[in-house]
Amino acid sequence: MKIDPVSNPLDKLPPILKKNLDRNLCVCNEVLKMDIIDAIVNGATSVGEIKKQTFATVGSGCCTQQVERLIECLCSPETKK
Repeated sequence: MKIDPVSNPLDKLPPILKKNLDRNLCVCNEVLKMDIIDAIVNGATSVGEIKKQTFATVGSGCCTQQVERLIECLCSPETKK
């Protein structure tokens, strides 16, 4: 599923996931949270695709659950109309 480029993808995130966008989500490979969000917005809809584009989750994998949560939030259809 492609994200609507017109809307702000950060609007789909709960407040807790909007914190620390300029910090590393993947500490093993120093991948910023915003870089992962950008990859999702540009079409990466699985952990494998995020791994290929950003190298996040390649180290110990401790960020995998957070990456999955970002994918879930950003790729789910809008519930509010």
